Amino acid sequence: MAAEAEEYESVLCVKPAVLVYRLPPRASNRGYRAAEWQLDQPAWSGRLRITAKGSTAFIKLEDKTSGELFAQAPVEQFPGIAVEGVTDSSRYFVIRIEDGNGRRAFIGVGFVDRGDAFDFNVALQDHFKWVRQQSELARQAQDLEQGPKLDLGFKEGQTIKLSIANVKKKEGGTGGTRPRSAGPGGLSLLPPPPGGKSGTGERPAPLSTPAQLPGTPITDSLLSWPQPTAAPAADVWGDFAKASGSASSQAQGNTGWVQF
Repeated sequence: MAAEAEEYESVLCVKPAVLVYRLPPRASNRGYRAAEWQLDQPAWSGRLRITAKGSTAFIKLEDKTSGELFAQAPVEQFPGIAVEGVTDSSRYFVIRIEDGNGRRAFIGVGFVDRGDAFDFNVALQDHFKWVRQQSELARQAQDLEQGPKLDLGFKEGQTIKLSIANVKKKEGGTGGTRPRSAGPGGLSLLPPPPGGKSGTGERPAPLSTPAQLPGTPITDSLLSWPQPTAAPAADVWGDFAKASGSASSQAQGNTGWVQF
């Protein structure tokens, strides 16, 4: 997989117009100056492409029409000796080209637009920033593989103890009242109201009723029923005597006989 990734070539930047200059011999090590290149007489003009294969970037100078390669400069480090800026301008650079046979030469390249020069510089910076990140990640992965591995498994006979806090229920509520007993299903049962039915559906016996033995009938003498006031006995014979007396007197007055 790593070999296949290195064979893949990606395009980092394309600029349609670039100028190439021949460099005069350097008089000192103070750096290159674009003013010494005869900027009005470029040696070649064409298209510039920056590609990347693996960790190496390639600056390619190509013909605008046919795309034929004029020269290329492999860049393995930036900034470095393969690409160097001039001291008197931001639009010109010195690159080291190679022909594949070990021959190398330094040429000057310049951009008409300052923005193209900025993009050229940023494309190289971003690529080698990515290379450094990949190298750091690979180093960290290698350190983890070579370092001691943690054995988190249980040894034979090794146990683990868990401590769970016990939650105690407080007996009694506010004011020291005892909790009511729970009925079926954990529901608290309330006492039946006076005169109501109990939980079994039977009506409770009156408090004034004395306890009876099983099988003893309940009579009216055992119940505290209110006794009605007895009406005075009518003097039937008296009324009859009065009636009869009046009748007899009337009869005696008429006939002298008493009729019953």
